[in-house]
Amino acid sequence: METRTYSEFNQTVYETTLENGLRVRLIPMTGFHKTYAMLTTDFGAVDRSLPDGQPIPAGMAHFLEHKLFEKADHDAFDLFGALGADANAFTAFTQTSYLYSTTGHFKENLDVLLDFVQTPYFTDQTVQKEIGIISQEIRMYNDNPDSRLYMGMLGNLYPHDPLADDIAGTEESLQKITPELLYAAHVAYYQPEYLTLQLAGNLDPEETLQWIKANQAQKAFKAPTGKAITFEVADPTGKDILPYRHLTMPVSRPKVIVGLRGVQSTTDPQVRLKRQLAISLMLELLFDDTGRHYQDLYNRGIIDDSFSFNFESNRGFNFAMFATETEQQAAFRDAISQLVENASAELAAVKDQFMMLKNGILGRLVGALDSPETVVNRFATRDMGSLTIFDEIRTLKALTWEEVEAVAKDFMVPDRLTVYEIDAN
Repeated sequence: METRTYSEFNQTVYETTLENGLRVRLIPMTGFHKTYAMLTTDFGAVDRSLPDGQPIPAGMAHFLEHKLFEKADHDAFDLFGALGADANAFTAFTQTSYLYSTTGHFKENLDVLLDFVQTPYFTDQTVQKEIGIISQEIRMYNDNPDSRLYMGMLGNLYPHDPLADDIAGTEESLQKITPELLYAAHVAYYQPEYLTLQLAGNLDPEETLQWIKANQAQKAFKAPTGKAITFEVADPTGKDILPYRHLTMPVSRPKVIVGLRGVQSTTDPQVRLKRQLAISLMLELLFDDTGRHYQDLYNRGIIDDSFSFNFESNRGFNFAMFATETEQQAAFRDAISQLVENASAELAAVKDQFMMLKNGILGRLVGALDSPETVVNRFATRDMGSLTIFDEIRTLKALTWEEVEAVAKDFMVPDRLTVYEIDAN
C-alpha cells in the first residue's frame, strides 16, 4: 500500500488499487471506537449514456441506488441492522455512494457493503414497485418550493444538460426503466475500476485490506461492452444560459435565487481544489453575515435570515447561488448583480478581513477531523485523485490573497448570471 503521512495531524493515509481495479483508501483514527465506510461509483444523475451510446433515462442512477439494497430473499438494510450498523446511500449529480457506520462486526458489515453493491438483483415486479415509490418521491419534490427553486436555477444555468433534470428523474422517465437496462447500467458503471472504497476510524490497515482482497477474490465481474461515457456540458462557454424564469406556487413569501455559472474547467484535482477554496473564500468575504453588504441588505429589508449562498464544484461543472425569501425580488437581483459586476473593487475593500475569514474556515475544517464521516465524505470520487481533507487544509493554509483576487476576475462575470423566482399565488 502507498502511504501518505500528514505529520501536523499525526495521521497516515493508506491507499492502493486492487488487481481488479477497486481503489481502497484506509484512514485509521487513533482513539475512535466507530468505523465509517463508503463505497462510491462515479456514476451520477448527469451520466446518461451506456458505453454503446444507448441513452439512459433521467433518474437511472438514483433508481439503481434504491434497487441494489433489495435481493431475492433479503434486504441489505436488514443485514446491517442485525449487525448493529447504521447504513444509508445517496445519489448526487456525479456519484452514487453506499455507506455505513458501526462500532462492531466490522468485517461482517464490510462484506455486506461490498456484496450487496456488487451483486445486483432486479425483476419486473420489483422494478414496477419501485417506480411507484419513486414517483411519489418526485411528486413530493415538485410540491417543495425550495426544491423547485434550486432545480429551476439549474435549469436556467444548464438548459440543455441533464443538470436541468431532478436527480430522481421524472414520472415519465421512470417508465422507461427496465431490469435489462438496470443490469446494463450496473455492468457499465459498477465495475471495480469505477468504485472507490474508503474507511476511516477504528481499523487496522493491513488486516482490513486482507479482508477486502478476500471478498473481491470470490467474485467475477461481467466485462462492459465499452468504456463508460463521461458527462460533458453541451455548451462549455455558457452562452446557452437562460437569464430569467419564474413559477407561481402556494408560498407564504416570494422566493428568489440568483445563479452564477463558472465556465473554467480542469481535470487536475489540485488545481480544482485550490480554485474551489479560493471561490468559496471570496464568497465568504463578500456575502458573509458579518459583512457590510449583508447588513445593508438586511437593514433595508431586501434579505432576511433565509438568505444563503454556496459554491458547488463537480466533475464537469461549477456554479454559485444566492437565495432568499423577499418581497423585494428586483432589489435583490440588482444587488447581487452589482456585487458580481464590481467584485474586484468590493474585494479590495475587505482585504483586511482575509486572514480572519480564512482562519475561521481552517478552524471548522480542523474541527471536522473528529468526524470519520466528514473525513471520508469530502473526497469520495476518483476525479479528485488522492486528495483528502488533510490536503484540503494544507491547500487552504497556503492560499494567498492574490489567488482569491484572480478567481474573482474570471468567475464573477455578470453575463453568466441567471434568476429564478417563485411568486405566491
